Amino acid sequence: MPFPAYFLPNLEASINAQADQPIGPVDLLVGYNPTRISEMISEYGDKGRAIYAQGELTIDVAYPFIYTFLFCVLLTLLFRHRTYTSFRLVNVLPISLLIFDLSENACVVYLLKIYPDTSPVVTAFCSLLTNLKWTVTTIVVGLVVYGLVKLAIRSSQRTLKRG
Repeated sequence: MPFPAYFLPNLEASINAQADQPIGPVDLLVGYNPTRISEMISEYGDKGRAIYAQGELTIDVAYPFIYTFLFCVLLTLLFRHRTYTSFRLVNVLPISLLIFDLSENACVVYLLKIYPDTSPVVTAFCSLLTNLKWTVTTIVVGLVVYGLVKLAIRSSQRTLKRG
């Protein structure tokens, strides 16, 4: 996929180049406090903030739709034959990931655009959204791994019964 392999690393490199130091994007942080967001936004510099905001409004809008679609399809394929209720709607869980990610992006762009002003409420909300995004990502990836392991076990059991 070109997004995590090419576009997002290039965006990060451009932001870091403008800041003259490796800062990285806010949305890759995990478990940070709102003060850290304000520090990072300040350290980006004017050009770094402009590049980051443009990337958030283009690349980082398309990417969440792509990975959400892929996760929904993958979970549907892995759990389509499950009859018990707890897995019946598991394929829509990535939609919450999409909502958290796009909301986080909106908060980041807002904070980049209002600089040097700050908004403690938006900064705290951004931190919450980032943590929710990574929590749901961990759950979704865990479900994919679980589904793949179950699929491998079923396949090997079928092979053993035939042979």
